[in-house]
Amino acid sequence: MTPGGEAESARRSLPPAAAGSRRATLLTEDGVPIETRYEPSRADGGLSTQAPVIVVAHGFTGALERPALRRVATAFTQHTAVITFSFRGHGRSGGRSTVGDREVLDLAAAVRWARSLGHRRVITVGFSMGGSVVLRHAALYGQNKPGQNEKDEEREGRTGAHTARADAVVAVSAPARWYYRGTAPMRRVHWAITRPTGRLVSRYGLRTRIDARGWNPEPLPPVAAVPLIAPTPLLIVHGDRDPYFPLDHPRMLMAAADRASTDLWIEPGFGHAETAAPAELLDRVAGWALDRA
Repeated sequence: MTPGGEAESARRSLPPAAAGSRRATLLTEDGVPIETRYEPSRADGGLSTQAPVIVVAHGFTGALERPALRRVATAFTQHTAVITFSFRGHGRSGGRSTVGDREVLDLAAAVRWARSLGHRRVITVGFSMGGSVVLRHAALYGQNKPGQNEKDEEREGRTGAHTARADAVVAVSAPARWYYRGTAPMRRVHWAITRPTGRLVSRYGLRTRIDARGWNPEPLPPVAAVPLIAPTPLLIVHGDRDPYFPLDHPRMLMAAADRASTDLWIEPGFGHAETAAPAELLDRVAGWALDRA
């Protein structure tokens, strides 16, 4: 989960968007407005929707306009078109954050929008909380499989799944299980989520509005979602210097995944999520995604 608060000077230093960028406010299936931005590929001048589009899901306390997410979008547009958005409770989107639960509906809305713009292939790339969301989204909106939990699908608002499914999935710095408190940063995150004072700090200090009601019922854990993703290609990326989630998280995800369709990258020296992702790693992620999609 990615803390915000980067300097405004970093925002001003970002390159201008390519011609053809557009913004939209999407409505999720449970009625939450989500701010969204489309940026065409700089590689082909933004002239074609035949290439895949990458839909980026940010970490907790991130948002569409945060410099870290803008840097990721700029890196990916060197390869293909990109959609970024703010999860509910973040940025200018409505609602309150459910910290990875109902956010799967936000991602589904963004994927549907990508297809409505003409892109036939959609890649989802999620960071930290967004990583858990892309995993659950891929499981719930993927191909139906025997034994898949229909009650989970119905609760998630899974309708029109064929237009909201991903063709390839990348989870960066994602947790494998819920309620993890094994590191100091995650203990601070849980304080911000579960305590009234923490939610006030999140709202006014981190510009993130958190739903105080908690989960009911508990959403499908990432490690339980991963086996349902195959045969959709999946890439799990994690840094060996991640201060939030140690390496047992990506290893648990990989152990649960289909080996024929899943790759695991343990990145030396990499910290956590979009804030720490180096340009070279983002380029490799885009290359993998375009190759698989």
